[in-house]
Amino acid sequence: MDRAVLSRNLVLPVFAGLVWALGATPTAAVPTGAAATGAAPTAAAVAGPAFGATASGAAVAGPALGAARAADTLYAGARMPDANYWVFVANESSDLVSLVRFGPDGAALEDDLQVGIMPADLDGAHGVRVSPDGRRVLVSLAHGTPFGRLWSYDTATGELADSVSVGLFPATIGVTPDGGMGFVVNFNLHGNPVPSSVSAIFLPEMVEMARIETCIKPHGSRVNNAGTRHYSVCVGDDHLVEISVERLKVRRAVKLTPGSERVLAGLGGLGEASSGGEGGPVCGPTWATPSFDDKHVYVACNKHGDVLELNAEDLTVTRRLEAGKGPYNLDVTSDGRLLLATNKGAQSVSIFDLGTGEELARVPTTQPITHGVVVSSDDRYAFVSNEAIGATRGTIDVIDLESLQLVASTEVHHQPGGIDFWRSEPAK
Repeated sequence: MDRAVLSRNLVLPVFAGLVWALGATPTAAVPTGAAATGAAPTAAAVAGPAFGATASGAAVAGPALGAARAADTLYAGARMPDANYWVFVANESSDLVSLVRFGPDGAALEDDLQVGIMPADLDGAHGVRVSPDGRRVLVSLAHGTPFGRLWSYDTATGELADSVSVGLFPATIGVTPDGGMGFVVNFNLHGNPVPSSVSAIFLPEMVEMARIETCIKPHGSRVNNAGTRHYSVCVGDDHLVEISVERLKVRRAVKLTPGSERVLAGLGGLGEASSGGEGGPVCGPTWATPSFDDKHVYVACNKHGDVLELNAEDLTVTRRLEAGKGPYNLDVTSDGRLLLATNKGAQSVSIFDLGTGEELARVPTTQPITHGVVVSSDDRYAFVSNEAIGATRGTIDVIDLESLQLVASTEVHHQPGGIDFWRSEPAK
C-alpha cells in the first residue's frame, strides 16, 4: 500500500464527523456608527457549496451561502460592493477554519470547518492556502506529536480529502501556480535554535517529496508566479532563502542584517543565529513574497520596521519602505500597483505605491496583533486578520483599495492568523 493510500485509510475515519459546523446563525459585526436592522436572516441566494454532514452522513440543514444576517456591516460612507467575496482564515486557538463572506450587506462569518484530532489540546490551525483551481483548501496543523501535518479539504463539501505528515510546527504554505507542488515551512517554534526545514509536497497525492533543510525558524512561504522559485525567510537568523522548485534544493540565500545585506557565497552561513553584532540592528524577517512580474522580492523586516525590496535576479536590496511597528505579512496586487504590509505591533496596515515607494495610507484595524493580509483576485479589496488578545475573539477587516479605507469587519474566533482568498461572483 503506498504512502498516500495509507494516510487516507488511517486518518479519514477519524475525521468522518469533523466537517463544516452548521446550525448556528451566522453573525456579522456591526462597526461603530452602523445601525443594526434587527431583521431576521435574509435568503439572498448566493450559489455556493453545501457544507455539513453528521457522522452518519445524514444531511444537516445549514444557512445557505449569502444568507448572512441582514445588518448594515458597511462603515458609514463606504461604497457598496457589487459582488460577493469569500476568504478562508485559520483560527489557531480555536481549531477552526472560518469561511468569511463580504458582499453588499457587509462582512459575515458564514461557516466553520472544525480541524484537529487531539482531544485534550489544540492542534493549532496556523496556515491556510487555497489551491489555484479553488477546489482544495490546505491547512497546516502546527501542534504535532511531535510532527505537524498538512490537511487538504474539499471546498465543495468541507470534507477532508487527504493529509500528510511534515516537520515541526508547520506554518505558512506556498503553492505553485499549477497546483502541483506545495511548500510548508516548518517553523519549529518550541524547538532548539537549530536549522529547520521546508517540506515539499506533491499535492495531487499528498506525498512529501523532500524535506529541505534551510535555517532557524523558517516562515513566510511563497512561490513566484512562474512557478520556478520558492521564497521563505528565517526569523531566527536573518536570512532570505530561495529554493529551486525543479530541483527541490536551496538555490541561494541572502543575509538580511540591516546595513550589511549580502548574498551568501555558499550555504554554509545558513543556520547561524544573528544578532547584528552586539546591540546591532536585526531584520527579524517574517515574510517574503514576489512581485507580480517576478522581478522583485519583498521581505518584511519585523524587528526593523521596514519592508525590503530585492532584485530577484541578483538578490540585492533596491529599496527600503518604512512601515509601522512590526511589519509581519505581505501581499501585492496582481497589477503590481500596491504592496500591503500588516503592522503586527501597531494595529494597522501600511499600503505602499510600488511605483513611487510612497506609503499611501496606514489603515487602523479593529483589533490588535494584526496578522495576515490577502488581496482579492480583482485587486478591489484587501482582507486582514487580527488575532486580538486573551479571550477576545479576533476579527476580519475589509479594506477598500480604491478609497484606502476600512469598509467592513466581522468577528470570527480566537487568534485568526493565516488567511487566503477563495473566490468572488457578482451579487444577485
